[in-house]
Amino acid sequence: MRKIRQVHSMSIRALVLLALMGAAPSLVFAQGGSVELPENAHAKSHGDGWKCVQGFREVNGACAAVTIPANAYPTYMSYGNGWKCGRGYRELNEACVAIVVPANAYSTNTPYGNGWKCGRGYREVNEACPPIKVPLNAYLNARGDGWKCDRGHRAVDETCVAIQVPANGYLTDPSRGSGWACDHGYRAIDGVCAAITVPANGYLVDSSYRTGWKCDRGYQAVKEACIAVKVVENAHLNFSGNDWECNRPYRKKQGKCNPP
Repeated sequence: MRKIRQVHSMSIRALVLLALMGAAPSLVFAQGGSVELPENAHAKSHGDGWKCVQGFREVNGACAAVTIPANAYPTYMSYGNGWKCGRGYRELNEACVAIVVPANAYSTNTPYGNGWKCGRGYREVNEACPPIKVPLNAYLNARGDGWKCDRGHRAVDETCVAIQVPANGYLTDPSRGSGWACDHGYRAIDGVCAAITVPANGYLVDSSYRTGWKCDRGYQAVKEACIAVKVVENAHLNFSGNDWECNRPYRKKQGKCNPP
């Protein structure tokens, strides 16, 4: 009889414990102990913790239902707001508003931006696409959203002005400098291309180099002339050819090559 009472008492305690466990929130067991599993969540298949079921997302430790606005669809992603706008709509203030494509534009079918772009030859101004005014002596650029000046012209304000190339000159990149350069043998001086005067025993070089000329080997520039280099005894022309240096083992001193 005593054993029957003990078994009966243990059965009652077990039933009470099961009832308490059923009333308590679900638990997820992790390495550091158990973690309470909120409603509309399940344990992660890999690692510790839990994640919300589809249609819910985590908000402050709980799983809140994703509210999908009209003209949207669920993404079932753990990041973002859980939905995206449908084709022809864009997100604005937690809603999906219809994309209104203005005249001379086309839909980009993208959820970002305003959802449209102006066609070739038009540009966006205040949610509209007015035509691009291409000035005289200009043409539409490759993208069709602006214009460039014809060759021989440069942009000044909203016009294309002809580049004045002097005699003995030629056109260059209009975005750099004057837009022109001088022919070989000429150099720019006060807006004109003046002929470079090459002295005897000299030759033309790049017009941007100082005088535009250099002396032949064995000569050195003295003012506007090329004077022969006088090589002293026990010396020879240097590498550049416009001066001299002593032969070894002589040393240069007072305009001569003296023995060591």
